[in-house]
Amino acid sequence: MNTLTPGFADPVLDGQATFRAVLEAMSRPGRIQRVGAGLRPPAPLNQAAAAVLLTLADADTPFAHDAGTDAEAWLRFHCGMPSCTTAQAAFVLATGAAPSLAALAQGTEEEPQSGATLVLQVTGLAESDGWRLTGPGIETEHRLRVDGAPDGFVAAWAANRAGLPCGVDVVLCAGDRLAALPRSVMIAEG
Repeated sequence: MNTLTPGFADPVLDGQATFRAVLEAMSRPGRIQRVGAGLRPPAPLNQAAAAVLLTLADADTPFAHDAGTDAEAWLRFHCGMPSCTTAQAAFVLATGAAPSLAALAQGTEEEPQSGATLVLQVTGLAESDGWRLTGPGIETEHRLRVDGAPDGFVAAWAANRAGLPCGVDVVLCAGDRLAALPRSVMIAEG
């Protein structure tokens, strides 16, 4: 029997705090934010991914995921998100193998904002050695170590960025930590 766990303890204040954290993460790519510390979403959904989706998604947000029926029931109950195919989704949650960035909604020249946001669960995030991030919101460069990123992610990211202003934005989530990769940021290995 599936028992739904609570969402945010205070939906307004927790939602506002998470929104500010996501906004800060998007405006300062690679900077780690903490969110969702009190959440207990069903496995395999982690706290940060749950907090992001509780804050940014609603009944008008087409959603695709690989998180299973318990997570879908939890998200549907708390946000009302309708399921759809990965190619049609505004938000895509990847808790296991990530879909190809090229397979997600890219937006159009007239509506680049309609590109998908991939909420990608990874095993660890640290502001240390690892990827070198450059671009808008970064003074010179920022280092971000991402444990558990999909193989070939940096090359796929370069192809994603080549389509600017269209493309996919990514929110990396590990436990109660998140970091954002807006489509405008450049990533280089080591």
